[in-house]
Amino acid sequence: MGETKGMALNGKSVIKFISDHAIIFLIILLALFTWRNSQNFMSKDNLNNLISNVAPRFIIACGVSGCLITKGTDLSAGRQVGLAACLAAMMQQTLDYSARVFDWMPDMHWTVALIITVVIMGCIGAVNGSVIAFLKVPPFIATLGMQTLVYGACQIITGNQPIGGFKESYRALASGNFFDNRFPLPLPYLLLPALLVGIFMWFLYNKTRHGKYMYAIGGNENAAQVAGVNVTASLIRIYILAAVMYALAGFLVGSKAGGASTATGSGYELEAIAACTIGGVSVNGGVGRISGILVGVLVFEVLKICLQFLRFDPAYTYIAQGLVIIVAVALDLRKYLAKK
Repeated sequence: MGETKGMALNGKSVIKFISDHAIIFLIILLALFTWRNSQNFMSKDNLNNLISNVAPRFIIACGVSGCLITKGTDLSAGRQVGLAACLAAMMQQTLDYSARVFDWMPDMHWTVALIITVVIMGCIGAVNGSVIAFLKVPPFIATLGMQTLVYGACQIITGNQPIGGFKESYRALASGNFFDNRFPLPLPYLLLPALLVGIFMWFLYNKTRHGKYMYAIGGNENAAQVAGVNVTASLIRIYILAAVMYALAGFLVGSKAGGASTATGSGYELEAIAACTIGGVSVNGGVGRISGILVGVLVFEVLKICLQFLRFDPAYTYIAQGLVIIVAVALDLRKYLAKK
């Protein structure tokens, strides 16, 4: 009797696991179907392209994850990435480039440009966090306003013109592979910063007081405050860290693309939120793992690549992405309601 009950219980748990991760299983099936119908799907070049696309998006999703875990969000993420890319681009143009944005800009090493970009974007994150923590403006509204503000500022700074003419030292950061032609799988340079960010964020979330406070706030903000958590300071740190992640991602996106414009980063915030949700970060707060975020980003990128290989019209790709976002949030809410 007990054995039968155990088997039934295992059967239910398997069904629940599959239903909770339905999107991941569907994407795996789609990838297998695409592999069978396209001989180049598992090629070295395609894997290189997949890793290069996943790396900056994973960094962005790591930034967004802290906001979601505390029952917030950051709709300004994509525009912040775009601004960071444009700032880095302006500082990394060659001195003899005819269409330089600022002729007075001195020649500077890419590390200096990265630090300046991080500091500027960190200030924007501090404003986001302060508006949410001190003024109690809902994160959705606060970051929506910042999204528009940052986009307008980016248009003014760039004059609404695309930025190119990068120095080779900057372009080289996101081009090329480690152990080129001496390793069976491609290891793009972009893999290294994404790996370092992943390790740092895992340690921060799981081994530090900041991580414990973050999950406590997401679980029950009032209880966390009563327990002695400085909710205001924690929220500000979370949004500053998110902006720093956007700065790094924007810096790398500009290098990878070989150019930047006000359109850079458009829609990245929705991809990041969807990837986090697919990867198990609950929109209801208090839940989320870095490993899950990586899985979510991979799922989203594999979906796009599969549809490209299957020669779907790009319009259908947007439809598929929209459906994935809706289903991911619906599944997350279903799990939340089941727990209640």
